[in-house]
Parts: sequence; C-alpha cells; structure tokens
Amino acid sequence: IVFMGNSITEGWIKWRPEFFEGKPYVNRGISGQTTPQMLLRFRQDVIDLKPSVVVILAGINDIAGNTGPSTIEIIMGNLKSMAELASSNHIKVVFCSVLPAKDFPWRPGLEPAEKVIKLNALLQSYVRQYNLVYVDYFSAMVNNENGLSEDLAYDGVHPTTLGYSVMEPLVEAGIAKALMKK
Repeated sequence: IVFMGNSITEGWIKWRPEFFEGKPYVNRGISGQTTPQMLLRFRQDVIDLKPSVVVILAGINDIAGNTGPSTIEIIMGNLKSMAELASSNHIKVVFCSVLPAKDFPWRPGLEPAEKVIKLNALLQSYVRQYNLVYVDYFSAMVNNENGLSEDLAYDGVHPTTLGYSVMEPLVEAGIAKALMKK
C-alpha cells in the first residue's frame, strides 16, 4: 500500500513512525510537491511498486501556488489522471480529502479555506461517480474557521502527532474498504 503525497504524507513517518511499522505501507510523500509533480513520478513511486492500494493525499500545495498558479480544475485533472493510471494498473484508489487550511505560513494571505472546500467537493463527486474510496480527514479535523485546530497542526497546515492519530483510523478504514472492492 503506497501513500502518495506531499509534506503531510512525508511528515507522517517522522511524527508517527509506529503507524508504518510492521505494515505493508510505503511512504512516498515529498515535501512541497504539487499534483503535476506527483503525476510525473506516479509510475516510479506507485505503479512500479505494484501495490494493491494507493492512498492519495494531494492538492494543498497547488492551492498555495508552490509551482505557480493553478486552478481547482487543473488540480482535479491531475488527481483524475493519477486515479486512471492506478486503475488501469489494477491498483485500488483511496482519495483523501485535503486537510483544512485557513492560511499558509509560507505564503500568507491566500485565504485557502474556500478553495479546499471546493476541491474536496469535486473530489467527493468524482469518487462517487467512479466508485472509489474517499477518506474524509477534513470533517474530522476542521475548526470553526475552516482551518486546522492548533492541537492538530503545529503551523495550521502540517499535522502534529495528535493530528496524525486522528487521521490513522480513518485511512485504515478507507484502505480496508478499498481492499474489499472487486
């Protein structure tokens, strides 16, 4: 089972290494990456490993403009391409909602909250349409300002140990659901 993502995925192994120990989980998170960068490395980091499931958590860095301006539609196109590549290689897809974010410490003032909500809505619709699995971190972690609570993220974007402990049972249920699909 490959976890494909950015710094949130990469940081998981630092903050909660015990989550990966003794499990068939491979962490392929690379800090700062956007969906076009993930799409470029999808073959080597996912398909070539021949996993049964890929867990995709991506999009927040696109919203932050890490590799230049992007639209929600472009982000969705890249996510769809990853899902199509996985499915055509008999890899089950688990899409995770983008975590809530009120602001970015590295690019303040972009007001990402509404874009995150819109992207998650499009992602949920796509998952329903193609009978994929959706893991809803957003609902479990959002505060009253559509951001991450201080106890769940040390900078409003990246989870703390407690944040990952909220995510873990949700993703494990999603993986189990994906493995049951024919």
